[in-house]
Amino acid sequence: MFITQAYKGLHEFWRYIIGTLIILLLWQFVGAIPFVIVLSIKVYLRGTENGLSAMEALAPEQMPATMGEMVTLLGSNLFLFMMIVSFAVGLLGVLYTNKLIHKGSFLSLTTSRNAIDWKRIFVGFFIVVIFNLGTFAVGYFLAPEALEWNFKLGPFLILLVISLLFLPLQTSFEEYFFRGYLMQGIGVNLKENKFIPLSIVAIAIMPVIYFILHANFQLEFRTNLGISGLITSGIVFILDRKSAIDPTILHRKWVPLLFTSVIFGVMHAANPEVEKLGYISMVYYIGTGLILGVMTLMDDGMELALGYHAGNNILTALLVTTDWSALQTDAIFVDTSEPSAGFFDIIFPVLIIYPIMLLILAKIYKWKNWKEKLFGIVDDPVSEIDEIAKMPDA
Repeated sequence: MFITQAYKGLHEFWRYIIGTLIILLLWQFVGAIPFVIVLSIKVYLRGTENGLSAMEALAPEQMPATMGEMVTLLGSNLFLFMMIVSFAVGLLGVLYTNKLIHKGSFLSLTTSRNAIDWKRIFVGFFIVVIFNLGTFAVGYFLAPEALEWNFKLGPFLILLVISLLFLPLQTSFEEYFFRGYLMQGIGVNLKENKFIPLSIVAIAIMPVIYFILHANFQLEFRTNLGISGLITSGIVFILDRKSAIDPTILHRKWVPLLFTSVIFGVMHAANPEVEKLGYISMVYYIGTGLILGVMTLMDDGMELALGYHAGNNILTALLVTTDWSALQTDAIFVDTSEPSAGFFDIIFPVLIIYPIMLLILAKIYKWKNWKEKLFGIVDDPVSEIDEIAKMPDA
């Protein structure tokens, strides 16, 4: 089983707390240093070209205030590459933390198979590319006026190289951190102390409740936070009472699946498109985290999720861009339509397209026993050996 691969290394919960802090520090701060240096150089050169002194050119008010201003100053390709650098540092953080703090292997963090299945990575890649191209074709047929031709050979070729060679570093960081490191780390520690799963569930459901209340009632921040906290406390209390009757309710795979899916979505809450579209767009991000988590648990490995995530982001970077999204590139088309978060933008992909993809993958790889794979108890190695011993001889 994928989650129990963590038992092959040191898996105490405190190690995951320290490891997570190290990973976040490397990703958000150390990884951002090259970006800040390059941005400062560009600001300095712009200022001196405009006749400013060195001190005036680097004054705080000269620094870009928005992502759009940064893209304009750096150029979309350089901006994309520098953003990827921070994720690459984060990926190194995950891999070295897993090795140094947990004494784990790259293979066990990736899959429960004896070797990484590269074919599965390509299957995940191409299934999302085919579906997204189909969705794009339908959208273009229905509303061609919303898309403006933007192809420029030189910038596009640079974008193509960046996307194919470096963008997978960004997607791999997110997969190894969420579907690998956190899913395994949480899963193998659910039995350690009941406050671990209760806390994990609380952290997962509170943002969801907050987004729902904000989207429907537009509550003031502190009011919304207070109500969300009360509702979350009530849910946690009920779970705590139920766990007194059936302790295994908190030892199940749905806990790390829920947590990693929601936190993956929350990580994207600062994206410009969330501000444009509203918190309803979080349904898409959390839903995407959920499908990637389901793929990982059903397939006992991250290969499909790694390929899927890379294919989705690469195609998005190359095919269509906007001037208000997080991924602003020299893509083939520019979407000039007004930002919208309707049924076909958010709900249709999550509730229709994603289940179809899962059913296709289930057919290809003969997935069975969905209830056990997604909601079963996270066993320890001893109980797994006992179960194998009970199986009749072939």
